Amino acid sequence: MNILILGSGGREHALAWAVLQNPKCDKLIVAPGNAGIAQIAECAAMDVNDGGVVAEFVSENAIDLVIIGPEAPLAAGVADRLREAGVSVFGPSAAAARLEASKSFTKEICDAAKAPTAGYGHFKEAEAAKAYVRAQGAPIVVKADGLAAGKGVIIAETVADAEAAIDDMFGGSFGAAGAEVVIEEFMTGEEASLFVLVDGDTCLPVGTAQDHKRVGEGDTGLNTGGMGAYSPAPVLNDDVLAKCMDEIVRPTMAEMSRRGTPYSGVLYVGLMIENGQPRLVEYNVRFGDPECQVLMLRLGAQALDLMQACAEGRLEEAQVTWADDHAMTVVMAAEGYPGSYEKGTAIKGLDALVEDSFNVLFHAGTSKSEAGIVATGGRVLNATARGASLQEARDRAYAMVDAVDWPEGFVRRDIGWRAL
Repeated sequence: MNILILGSGGREHALAWAVLQNPKCDKLIVAPGNAGIAQIAECAAMDVNDGGVVAEFVSENAIDLVIIGPEAPLAAGVADRLREAGVSVFGPSAAAARLEASKSFTKEICDAAKAPTAGYGHFKEAEAAKAYVRAQGAPIVVKADGLAAGKGVIIAETVADAEAAIDDMFGGSFGAAGAEVVIEEFMTGEEASLFVLVDGDTCLPVGTAQDHKRVGEGDTGLNTGGMGAYSPAPVLNDDVLAKCMDEIVRPTMAEMSRRGTPYSGVLYVGLMIENGQPRLVEYNVRFGDPECQVLMLRLGAQALDLMQACAEGRLEEAQVTWADDHAMTVVMAAEGYPGSYEKGTAIKGLDALVEDSFNVLFHAGTSKSEAGIVATGGRVLNATARGASLQEARDRAYAMVDAVDWPEGFVRRDIGWRAL
C-alpha cells in the first residue's frame, strides 16, 4: 500500500513509525513532515488544509490510504474532498469534526444524547458571559468555542481571572476561535483520555492514556498542548471504560448518525473521573498529542490494520491486541514555552541515541539546517519508551532526555506522578 499521512508534529512521527512497522506499507509519504520524519519517510511540501491540493497529490502518487493527523484539515473538509474522489481516508467529515471545532456544538450533542458532562453557558458577547461567571462563581472554566490548538482553555481560580479570560478571548487573543465562548462548571476528579475508533456503526476502544497539560511540575502553571503522557491510564479501569462507552460514546455517535453526520475516524474522549463515574470534558476528532506517541509505541504494526479497517467500514471484524506493558513520553520543549521562545537552536547528541521497539525519540517541532537538527516549535522532541512497568518506561524515557544535548530546552521531571 502507498500511504499518505498529513501533519508535521510528534503525533504524525508516531503514526509514521507505527505504519512502517507493518509489512503492508510499501511507500509512506508525510506532508509536510519534520526533520525526524524525514529520516524514516519521504516528506512532501503542500498545503494540507486545501482538499483540492491533497486530492491532486493523492491521484498523482497512487495513494491507497490517507491518514489525517491534525484537526485543522479535518475541520476544513479535506476528508470530504478525498472521499468524493473515491479515496480511502482515516478521519471524520467536516460536519462530524464540529465535535472538536465547536465546543457549543458538542454541548448541544451531549444534551441530546444525555451524555454526562459539565454544566455550561454559551455566549457571543462579553458582558453576558461575565454576568454568568459572576452568578456561578469560581473556580470556573472559560473556553474559546473554536479551534485554538489546544490552548483555548482557561481554568479561572477567581471571578476576576475569568472576566480577564473573557476579555482576552473576545479581544482576539485566540483569533476567530474566541469569537464565541463556552463557560463550564469546574469539574473535580482525575482526568484521563480514551481513544475509540468509529466507522459510523461500530465503536472500538483502542487505548487509554493520561497527559500532563500544565507546563510546571506538580501540574502548575499555564496550560500547554501537553508536556508528557503515559498509557494505560490506571483510573480508566474496565468498569469506568464500560460506563464511558455506554453512557457517553455510543449515545453521542448514535446522535451524530441520527443527524445524518455519522462519525468515521478516531474519537478522543477527554474525561473527568470521580468516584468511578466518568463525565465528558471534551471530544477531539484526532489522536491526542502527546498521547498518540505512547499509544503507537504500544500498538505497533497493528495500528495500520486498525486504521485501515476503520477507513473501510470494517471495524466490526477488527480487534485490538494489547501487550501487558506501559509506555511514557516526555516532551522536550523550548525554554519560554507556552509563551514566546527562541527558534533555530541546535540540538546535539541525537546520533548517539539507540532506538528500538522500546525507545523512540519522536520529533515534533524540528527542521534540518546546515547546523544539523534545529528546534522550530514550542514542543520539540518526545522521548518515548515502553517497559513491563510504568517505572521502567519512565526510566528509559528520562535516560533518552538526558542523552540529548539541547541547553535551550526543558522538560517536566514528574511525568506519570499520579500513577507512580
